[in-house]
Amino acid sequence: MEEVQDIVIVGAGIAGLTASLGLHKLGIRSLVLESSGSLRITGFAIGTWTNAWKALDAVGIGDSLRQQRKQIYWNLSTSTISGVQIAAMSFVAKGKYGDHEFRCVNRKLLLEALAKELPSGTIRFSSKVVSIEISGFYKLVHLADGTILKTKVLIGCDGVNSVVAKWLGFKAPTFTGRAAIRGCVNFKSNHGFEPKFFQFFGKAFRFGFLPYDDNGVYWFLLTSSEDKEREDDPIKMKQFVLSKLGNEYVPDEIKAVVENTELDSIISSPLRYRHPWELLWGNINKDNVCVAGDALHPMTPDIGQGGCAALEDGVVLARCLAEALLKGQSEQTRGEGDREREEYKRNEMGLKKYAKERRWRSIELINTSYFVGFLQQGNGQVTSFLRDNILPTFLAGLPLKRADFDCGKLSIS
Repeated sequence: MEEVQDIVIVGAGIAGLTASLGLHKLGIRSLVLESSGSLRITGFAIGTWTNAWKALDAVGIGDSLRQQRKQIYWNLSTSTISGVQIAAMSFVAKGKYGDHEFRCVNRKLLLEALAKELPSGTIRFSSKVVSIEISGFYKLVHLADGTILKTKVLIGCDGVNSVVAKWLGFKAPTFTGRAAIRGCVNFKSNHGFEPKFFQFFGKAFRFGFLPYDDNGVYWFLLTSSEDKEREDDPIKMKQFVLSKLGNEYVPDEIKAVVENTELDSIISSPLRYRHPWELLWGNINKDNVCVAGDALHPMTPDIGQGGCAALEDGVVLARCLAEALLKGQSEQTRGEGDREREEYKRNEMGLKKYAKERRWRSIELINTSYFVGFLQQGNGQVTSFLRDNILPTFLAGLPLKRADFDCGKLSIS
């Protein structure tokens, strides 16, 4: 039996929930399908830059999150090869779109804040999409439990292994040959760390460390080596991270944070990205289907824009789709077939507008992330020399430059 829906969003991640909330704010209902049994919190925390806060303000949850997370004021970078501080970048700066702000926000906190604002029943858990087929002006979404959803609009926010992206013709994201080990610690009392983003660069690795509130700290290690055995063993992950930090240039109190991280609070994941030319020539949208978030622009975490870009996607997508849908509500058509055809065309135009807005922004972020990662995590003498002596201020400033962006309000003309 088919269940008819106006808009189906696949994936209750950052992009999917933001898009659903944006649509809800504009009076449009959607159904969000999540394959797991609860909200996905893998990754622990994300850096939320200026552009992310613009998007969070657009959907109305920015201020509540600001009150729960510390603002980070400095980015301090040190070479573990020479012991020299190679860059000190203040985040207290003014951009084209106002004052910059940077915080570290737990993924769980962010997803729960988005989900809490949605009407009851919007998210349907344990709903894994297995295939998609065309049925006239609709798409049939087949779930693993046999359910079939007939929808007027299908939005894929289902991550790097997106079923919807594959249907649109995108290839699987490319492995970079790098991996990220991430961890977080919640202390019973105030940890005493200043609100600064500390980074340490060595041969083929980058380590980052920053507090997200008075009791919590998030850290990560980006490395050029991937070890399948280590990836499944948190003890080996911790040992590997500590081996990279084991010289006199990394403060003992930072090493102690890694040492005190519980094993179930350490994860490892391979780093993948989409070739930018795929976005240049590929289908971000087709008919009444589109993708957003990691399904659209998987990128390396080197400028911290993956989650931020997903928030932007959600706002832009909600605005473009709502503009197309609401524009035609008052138009009268002669029959059912005409009405369905015109509604299909409006949906298609809304998704085309979204794709046009997001194509070059996504390409820019993927390119910058890859470029920064290549130089900052270089293993050769030339790349290390450029990173530590010629380009440290330029590289430290690129994340701030790419964060100087405003996806706009939800209001439609």
